[in-house]
Amino acid sequence: MFKILLIEDDITLFSELKERLFQWSYEVYGITDFTRVTQEFTNIKPDLVIIDIQLPKFDGFHWCRNIRSHSNVPIIFLSSRDHPSDMVMAMQLGADDFVQKPFHFDVLIAKINAILRRVYNYNTEAVSLKSWCGATIDYEKNLVTNDNGSVELTKNEMFILKLLIEQKNKIVSRDNLINSLWDDKRFISDNTLTVNVNRLRKRLDEIMLGQYIETKVGQGYMAIEEDNV
Repeated sequence: MFKILLIEDDITLFSELKERLFQWSYEVYGITDFTRVTQEFTNIKPDLVIIDIQLPKFDGFHWCRNIRSHSNVPIIFLSSRDHPSDMVMAMQLGADDFVQKPFHFDVLIAKINAILRRVYNYNTEAVSLKSWCGATIDYEKNLVTNDNGSVELTKNEMFILKLLIEQKNKIVSRDNLINSLWDDKRFISDNTLTVNVNRLRKRLDEIMLGQYIETKVGQGYMAIEEDNV
């Protein structure tokens, strides 16, 4: 049974979500002390985190940043705030998705199921290491390593990189990436993919690999080999 940590201070909403998620056989935990979110996260060891932006003491961005500093667990933001900058901030901090309140529960559960299926299925593949542009890609540990160092990617970042490398030197369409990442593009804004790819490229820039993820305007993205630059 997957464990979900729901970081939500609205008791009514928390109770409703806990009951609905329990019907899907998820084990749901809440936060008892909003000054110790990171500690409670460490104790619970959830498989996925759902977090609101507006929380007591510190906002969801603060706790997302703290969690992401030592864990790549999938994170979904659930918030009534609808400014595009909130979604961009969430994605830049390493969130996997953003759901705006009010929401339809079927949409939320579809996103949860898709993320858990993607994250905890693709990492079990027999081949966990891949070579690309002189770097070693460790799918199991979410690490990209070359002579310039090593960077740890989030689940979404690694999944995007994996899809692009599997079709290296070929354009992977935006629709293909969106459908592979989130299953149903009706629930995803086009900007969400852009933010995720830009974040991946920024991480790869740290070890001089960002230039090998090319944007093909109006088409999609392509991972190129070093000799093709």
